[in-house]
Amino acid sequence: MTNEKIARINELARKSKTTGLTEAEKAEQQALRQEYVADVKASLRAQLANTSIKEPDGTVHKLTKKD
Repeated sequence: MTNEKIARINELARKSKTTGLTEAEKAEQQALRQEYVADVKASLRAQLANTSIKEPDGTVHKLTKKD
């Protein structure tokens, strides 16, 4: 997500608190928030994919996805 999009999210949040948003702005805000959350989740998944655990016995293994 670009800094411009994050700034737009902040701008819409401020406007929402002061003057309110139009329906188009509400839809834009929701879409931007969903994109932001998806980016955060993807970043966390990538970080966890590169994480290894070292057991007390010295073995090292990668994290696995739990169902």
